[in-house]
Amino acid sequence: MSARDTDWDGVRLHVVTGKGGTGKTTVAAALALALAAGGRKVLLVEVEGRQGIAQLFDCPPLPYGERKVAVAPDGGEVYALAIDTEEALIEYLEMFYNLKRAGKAMTKLGIVDFVTTIAPGLRDVILTGKTSESVRRKEKNGSFIYDAVVMDAPPTGRITKFLNVNDEVSGLAKVGPVRNHADTVMKVVRSPETAVHFVTLLEEMPVQETLDGIHDLTEVGLPVGGVIVNMEHTPVLPEDDLAAAAAGALDTDEIVRGVKSAGLENGAEAIAADLAAEAAEHARRTALQRREKERLEAIERPRYTLPFLSDGMDLAGLYDLAAALRDQGAA
Repeated sequence: MSARDTDWDGVRLHVVTGKGGTGKTTVAAALALALAAGGRKVLLVEVEGRQGIAQLFDCPPLPYGERKVAVAPDGGEVYALAIDTEEALIEYLEMFYNLKRAGKAMTKLGIVDFVTTIAPGLRDVILTGKTSESVRRKEKNGSFIYDAVVMDAPPTGRITKFLNVNDEVSGLAKVGPVRNHADTVMKVVRSPETAVHFVTLLEEMPVQETLDGIHDLTEVGLPVGGVIVNMEHTPVLPEDDLAAAAAGALDTDEIVRGVKSAGLENGAEAIAADLAAEAAEHARRTALQRREKERLEAIERPRYTLPFLSDGMDLAGLYDLAAALRDQGAA
């Protein structure tokens, strides 16, 4: 495995959260690829049951089992796990209570769904517990099976409660295997080996949720990682033209001449008007991005920027995003 200095040396659990629509799952997958590059073995965990990882890597829906989904540059490997709550609960019962048969019987009777519905915190306990077990798991020779684990976690508005659920359980269960399990999970989640990364767009609501999420994690002592700005639109106009477009003061006669010189004589005026409107929208978006960037600069955490991929997201684009994260020191 090749050595490389990154912003997250020593971190083995990367929790990726973000407001819905920010591309959280895509960024988690790209981060897993970036971490695996150079001969490392990384596990990408999905906890929301949407099979988003399978779609990104263009593979069949993932079963409840760790399956290799990608080869990273220089021989690294990315494995994926879509955690099934029922199967994880059966594992939990077997591990701590030797009740595998009872767990299967509960599943047949629908009791598992009933229990996790009336006690939704139990679902989070199972999901965080399974992930932390993957972080701690070792080979017979004592080395960790995975060099890193990346969790595609719930959205920002739920992340603090999700990660802190075992602390609440620990407070309720004073002794016994439930308390021991909760303490073990929180030991992983609160350790320097964990970092919670926030994915955002340069828009007001995602940035505000990022700021609020970082504040909430800090309040309960959970480890804040970096901020990953996704889908940034690069300005395509010079500063003077941006200012003119924003003010509605572009020289439309010049645009008409340009359209005609491109061989579009018919309807040149209408085309020029559409182009001016697009330029005004581009100027508005650029100004918005700059304003939200300034808000993010108040956060004293590493920040990474991923470009907007105009051709859409495919496997090649995922590798491009992974390379961008590595180039910026995120992995």
